[in-house]
Amino acid sequence: MGLTPAFRRRGIVAGVLDHITIRCADRAASEAFYDTVLRTVGVARSDRDGEYTVWGGDFSLAEAHGDKRPTRRLHVGFVAPSREHVDAFWQAGIDAGYRDDGAPGPRPEYGPDYYGGFLRDPGGNSAEAVHNGGAGHNGCIDHLWIRVADREAAQLFYERVAPFGGFAVRSELPDRTQFAWLRAHSFSVVQADEPTENLHLAFETTDDATVDAFHEALTNAGYADNGAPGERAYHAGYYGAFVLDPDGNNVEVVNHNRG
Repeated sequence: MGLTPAFRRRGIVAGVLDHITIRCADRAASEAFYDTVLRTVGVARSDRDGEYTVWGGDFSLAEAHGDKRPTRRLHVGFVAPSREHVDAFWQAGIDAGYRDDGAPGPRPEYGPDYYGGFLRDPGGNSAEAVHNGGAGHNGCIDHLWIRVADREAAQLFYERVAPFGGFAVRSELPDRTQFAWLRAHSFSVVQADEPTENLHLAFETTDDATVDAFHEALTNAGYADNGAPGERAYHAGYYGAFVLDPDGNNVEVVNHNRG
């Protein structure tokens, strides 16, 4: 798929949301929650090791420990193949004793075909199943809402990341800005009194030079380095760099070097 004119004008490379990681105070409890609800939308665990549990390739959790504190006040929307899958997601969570955060139903304020159901995970984060007119996705994540202390500062940060992560501003409202890829994934930064904390958010690119350029551009702009470009032990060829956003969330650009 070629880049749209809007993406070409901004000089943005093709990219995708690679993965997010949340940390939890009780890994087993959070695993049980996500196993229970995600299987209803056709998503099973794809990996588990001593540190990470992964679903769908793009959503993972890890136990909080030391200075790696629990993720709080994040909203994650997961792709549901149909409205019936949204209903099943919500009902499975309720039947298992998890907290309701919004019963299944249309949400026309988000789109004419938007149908979602919401629960709270054991850490208090908001998890949603959403069916939104059959838009195509890779992975299981449809969208994120990241609460921020200063929307304008967060928007500026992610606009600076955008050329390296393959996304662009889709819409701006007084209290939130939505970023999106050519495919249907999106994330929004949302003005809030209590921001999202301790989220890891990674964007994929296709060459090491883009990873290097991301780290150089963001650290030169005054953002905090959280890991210089280099190979990581996650798998052979994994090459990433890390910078903190204005609220302290860990933002990565990664090239998997998988050819």
